[in-house]
Amino acid sequence: MAKYLLLKHYRGAPKGVNDVPMDQWTPEEISNHIQYMVDWGKRLETTGEFVEHYALSPEGTFVRYDGEGRPPITDGPFAETKDLIAGWSVVDVDSYERALEVAGELSAAPGKGGKPIHEWLEIRPFLTQPPTITE
Repeated sequence: MAKYLLLKHYRGAPKGVNDVPMDQWTPEEISNHIQYMVDWGKRLETTGEFVEHYALSPEGTFVRYDGEGRPPITDGPFAETKDLIAGWSVVDVDSYERALEVAGELSAAPGKGGKPIHEWLEIRPFLTQPPTITE
């Protein structure tokens, strides 16, 4: 089994098919979208492939170290839309192909009008061992 991070974000991906911002959805459409993701997670729990998933607030700040005795530098207080990560899921699956399959299922979550949003997801494998340095 290998763990994969499925990132839901908006940076660098082509527009989705049903690309209507969530603030233009009805409350029922939002509920249906969230319920789809809950059901997706429960389905993967039954196969032992689900680890966790979380939605994130749109507020965020980039922070970096600025030297000894100096306060951190921030860029914000809000990240730009292109930098926004809406949430993530972690799955533990048998293969990269299975990670693609479950990400494709998550991408089919309903949006405006109940139609699949065809959302782009980034799939990142977890490192199984720390990198080693050779001389």
